[in-house]
Amino acid sequence: MNHVQKVRVLYKTILRLHRGLPESLQELGNNYVKDEFKRHKNCSPMESQKFMSEWAGYAINLAQQLGLRGKPGPVGMIGEDLTESQLNHFRDEQIAQLYELLQEAKR
Repeated sequence: MNHVQKVRVLYKTILRLHRGLPESLQELGNNYVKDEFKRHKNCSPMESQKFMSEWAGYAINLAQQLGLRGKPGPVGMIGEDLTESQLNHFRDEQIAQLYELLQEAKR
């Protein structure tokens, strides 16, 4: 499988996983994923490797949280908190995106 095929499979997998989210989060997540994948379409090989690794981790984490039936378990916890160390590695643009997502998710 070549790189383009791997990206496409990961992208479609994430969108499929989002079907298990509440409707409002599904729309928010889908829009964010589509935007991120578009913006990284022509990134460097090193950036691409990091991008794919992070999104694959997201897909695995979400699949575990949604469980076999594709719906959140009794607790309904979706996602995970970012550590201070992770936040320190973000660019200003990424911090702004996180803030926008937070505001949108609170609506």
